[in-house]
Amino acid sequence: MIDQSARTRKIARLVLTLAIVALGIWVAAGFLKALAWAAIIAIAIDPLYKRAEHRWPAWRATLLPAAVASGLFLLLIVPIVFGLVQLPREAHLLAGWLETARHDGIPVPAWVAQLPYGRDEITTWWGQALATPAGAEGWIRRLDHSAIAHSRPFGTAVLRGVITFIFSLVALFFLLRDRDQLLDELALASDRLFGHVGARVARQVLQSVQGTVNGLVLVGLGEGAVLGTAYVFLGVPHAVLLGALTAVGAMIPLGAALFIGIAALLLLGLGQALSAAGVIVFGMVVIGVADHVLRPIMIGGTTKLPFLWVLIGILGGVETFGLIGLFVGPAIMAALILLWRDYVAAATDASVG
Repeated sequence: MIDQSARTRKIARLVLTLAIVALGIWVAAGFLKALAWAAIIAIAIDPLYKRAEHRWPAWRATLLPAAVASGLFLLLIVPIVFGLVQLPREAHLLAGWLETARHDGIPVPAWVAQLPYGRDEITTWWGQALATPAGAEGWIRRLDHSAIAHSRPFGTAVLRGVITFIFSLVALFFLLRDRDQLLDELALASDRLFGHVGARVARQVLQSVQGTVNGLVLVGLGEGAVLGTAYVFLGVPHAVLLGALTAVGAMIPLGAALFIGIAALLLLGLGQALSAAGVIVFGMVVIGVADHVLRPIMIGGTTKLPFLWVLIGILGGVETFGLIGLFVGPAIMAALILLWRDYVAAATDASVG
């Protein structure tokens, strides 16, 4: 009778615990992405943050976490302010170009005549579709409708992203402030629930996140710097802005190719076909070195994970979780491969024994 009562109480506690956990996740569902971003940022900067704590121990309680969160906020807000300042000038130039196109049409670019193949077909199509005011007006009207249709969803997505990032920085402040206590509690909970396996999986996940940040973010910034310098040298319009966008795109494997193509099209529009070809060739070399040499070393070397699984984790993570999947996907794959290797090793030991 006593055993039955104890079992009933144990089941009731388990049901109550699961219900409370489920309710907690439900209540916090709207903030889980922001919390995940805060955790990823905290893990990524942990080595640098520990050095900063050692260098300024008196600041670790409040000032240092606040300084880190404020610095990251400035990294977001400064490019946005810069873009807003440049927007009126760019809008004025675009409006003038559109007005000219409506009255005079869009003449065939000079670079079309330099093409080795297809120049006659392109010239004929361009003359019928864009060179006349009526043809240009039709294309501009389609672009206007497309811009109106996509502007509201795009603006909503940008606003939601900014709010998520700001809340992530607030959460990051508390994660950094209470870092030691949180790590101790997580270690105790992991040991109680999973034993030594939990600690190894957690260590692998942390290493995977740090390696992925280094491999994606740092390599992406390096790609943007190198390609941005090439844009300036080759005379690409708005080279600095396009270089910054290339750096952001380069954080996704092969993502820089889109902005390299835009740079080439801008050069073609100026009649600089040779420079456009140079941008494409140099860009493909940079992407090849970054994606096939540097990233496998930085990500796979940290987690001992074959780059094929890293790539599956990155692309599958983005498809499943969105942008945050860039870092969550490889961490999941790293934990999965670790468990698989442990299982195989245990099976091998059992067969030998």
